[in-house]
Amino acid sequence: MTLQRVLVIRLSSIGDIVHTLPAVAALGRTFPEAEIHWAIERRYAELLEGNPYIRRRVELDTRGMRMGLEYGKAALSLARLTRQSREFDYDAVVDFQGLIKTALLARLTRSPVRLGFAKGWLREPAAALFYTDCVAPNGRRHVVDLNLALAERLGAGTTPREFPLPADEEAEKHIEGRLQGLEGREFVILHPGAGWKAKRWPPESYADLIRRLEAEFPFEVLLTGSPAEQPLIQEILARAAGTRADYFPCTLRPFIALARRARLFVGGDTGPMHLAGAVGTPVVAIFDASDPLNTVERNGPFNPDDITITGLLGAANGRHNKHQDYLRGVSVDAVLEAIRERWKRANG
Repeated sequence: MTLQRVLVIRLSSIGDIVHTLPAVAALGRTFPEAEIHWAIERRYAELLEGNPYIRRRVELDTRGMRMGLEYGKAALSLARLTRQSREFDYDAVVDFQGLIKTALLARLTRSPVRLGFAKGWLREPAAALFYTDCVAPNGRRHVVDLNLALAERLGAGTTPREFPLPADEEAEKHIEGRLQGLEGREFVILHPGAGWKAKRWPPESYADLIRRLEAEFPFEVLLTGSPAEQPLIQEILARAAGTRADYFPCTLRPFIALARRARLFVGGDTGPMHLAGAVGTPVVAIFDASDPLNTVERNGPFNPDDITITGLLGAANGRHNKHQDYLRGVSVDAVLEAIRERWKRANG
């Protein structure tokens, strides 16, 4: 197949965009003359900065498709994508997201090839009605491999796996300057936040872990998180009363630069965990094992040397339950032992 212009659709979120990078890199390597455009939510577009395989970012704001007050903004995004797609006349559109709204975006392009997953692999099976070609990636489990199956259908070779993430000079210098206070000492990242409470390990568990890490290892402990997660982090630090633990706030690109320098990442099922894995940082992840749509095999760390510890929540503790609790059933002993093992794997 000869491809001149391809539109990739993966609007959100951080981890899912990271999981799509190897498939898009595979398309770029196989079809070096093709223009690859990526439709992405504006708030995540910086993840594609400097990507050597992406010629153009099509930045959208589709949250209004579910939020009535912002419906006009979403409609403008749809209109812009439709106008641009008619201008570029895409040879193929690949929908890596598999929602009705993203499949509709693919249909609006009028591309002769609209590729997506078959019904059994879609969160919203009706999305398959908008595709010309549906792929059933039998035998694959991790979402990185599922995405690579779509690239393979277009004829792409899928090795090696690449995760092209931003590495801008400003963010690198910013992080280097902030780390000078460590005076060259090694550090690990703890990231206690997550999209909702049921995905977060309890603050008292993180506090206990910090105390025990400081007693056993010589490295510094840096806690990262958004401004909204600062109260949680301050609670953990107050409980831990550790001398080498500190809050290290940073935005997206500085976090990537920080993760590149960390010796280890410990945290839950979050975008930062996937970013850390993508830049090669050893990972110990703490996951809920009760969500059938978000299994460790599908969405966990993709480096086989990384370690995942799982707890069980039960269906009543989902993201939409206002009485949800923290992720229980994972002991500090289990996480500490996983850290010892991952440290051994990384350092021989």
